[in-house]
Amino acid sequence: MSNQRSRNQVRMSHALGIPLTPKAVKYFEKRPYGPGEHGRARKRSESDYAVRLKEKQRLRAQYGLREAQMRRAFDDAKKGLGVTGENLVEILEMRLDALVMRAGFARTIAQARQFVVHRHILVDGKIVDRPSFRVKPGQVLQVKPKSQVTVPFQVAAAGAHRDVLGELPAYLEVSLEKLRAELVRRPRREEVPVIVNEQLVVEHYSR
Repeated sequence: MSNQRSRNQVRMSHALGIPLTPKAVKYFEKRPYGPGEHGRARKRSESDYAVRLKEKQRLRAQYGLREAQMRRAFDDAKKGLGVTGENLVEILEMRLDALVMRAGFARTIAQARQFVVHRHILVDGKIVDRPSFRVKPGQVLQVKPKSQVTVPFQVAAAGAHRDVLGELPAYLEVSLEKLRAELVRRPRREEVPVIVNEQLVVEHYSR
């Protein structure tokens, strides 16, 4: 089952043109073109609608969201002050599952979501099992003490995921050995390591 999911993620990565998992990164290095016999062929130009749709799908895939979740986040972003596209990315980045991954407790967004749903993650000392929970600046995330001794979290505490997650964003303060992280302030769009042209996403939903 996990192998099938992994293959699906690699296929989706090729379709969207961005690596969604560490395994997809390796596939991109070996095959920097689409799958199938026509993968190397020059692609025909896409319509404006197709370009905007693909950009929305890119953002959805990087956070592992359903369409309804994405739409709710967009509606919230429209209500906020400032630029809607930037608001959208910042709101998505404050999801609990996104921050669990970004802090280095999990290697992928899917693993982060699993950790949250299985009640391994505390927010300000209380279990939160909703991946969509929006963390507020000043709130502290921590792996539940009983869970910290398990292999996946021992691996995380040793810093094993930083190689694929990249540099720790400035809006997070993390103590990996304690499996503790604090969202010190709201993320800024330019700091959030997602690949997307958020203005195209706004245009897609505003059509």
